[in-house]
Amino acid sequence: MSAAGPANPPVILIMGATASGKTGLSLALAERLDCEIVSVDSAQVYRGMDIGSAKPDRATLARVPHHLVDILDPLESYSAARFAADALRLIDEIRNRGRVPLLVGGTMLYYRALLHGLSDLPSADPRIRARLEAEANRLGWPAMHERLARLDPVTAARLHPNDQQRIQRALEVIEISGLPLQAHFDTRSPVLTGPYHQFVLDPPQRAVLHERIERRFHLMMEQGFLDEVRHLRDRGDLNLELPALRAVGYRQLWLHLQGEYDLDEAVQRGIAATRQFAKRQLTWLRHESAALRLDPDEPGLIEKVWSCLNLA
Repeated sequence: MSAAGPANPPVILIMGATASGKTGLSLALAERLDCEIVSVDSAQVYRGMDIGSAKPDRATLARVPHHLVDILDPLESYSAARFAADALRLIDEIRNRGRVPLLVGGTMLYYRALLHGLSDLPSADPRIRARLEAEANRLGWPAMHERLARLDPVTAARLHPNDQQRIQRALEVIEISGLPLQAHFDTRSPVLTGPYHQFVLDPPQRAVLHERIERRFHLMMEQGFLDEVRHLRDRGDLNLELPALRAVGYRQLWLHLQGEYDLDEAVQRGIAATRQFAKRQLTWLRHESAALRLDPDEPGLIEKVWSCLNLA
């Protein structure tokens, strides 16, 4: 039986690299708390992407209320700004119900948007991007960089002349808004307010995390990950340029189904990509100085977390 929630529920954030044990800790907390879980995962928002995103199973979803899971078709896109807006709304709703909002996941850009805010940049315009890319193919990216230097010298000074993606985005922002990038960074989106606790699951030995990642990837394969990717590919309306299919593991198995390489190589590439993803997550988490760092294999982990919460 879960304990009653406190009068002014704090937000609890369970952060960590992929395969570090976030789901296990969150469910252990859910046994003690009257809580609702908000997923902080850019793949779990998509329907039909269950195994490869390590989405909680139906029994878990039925036992503990979950939010931002299965809310979109893989054809759609979901941004950090949209996540922050959705999460702030859900946190208020959960608090108003007297329950504890428990945020769990490893999409660090989403956490950044929620905790630190995002600059008020305009949305991408596919037509402008396509035209800029066509001009770059004709003139070269150094010439596009020179154009940017005339329009936004501050941004151009910190970009390499061949940094195609950022040069294109900076020029796109200027065309859409008439303002350089720096002007947009002066306004940031709303951020999380009120009490909250941050916990980072961080195995002290990277070899332990690497072994967890490999073991989980093989388990996902046994659970039917390849069939899941095959089903998505067989729809005929999805492609690897969509944000949903950029999730680690999906791209490697998709390319195997296209004949790019055999299954063993696809699995090894998927494991390697997941390890690289975990490395990027850990790099970001090192800057979260306010978070309590925990060894997921530490005896009495749940008791330690519980004592830090002081929710009586």
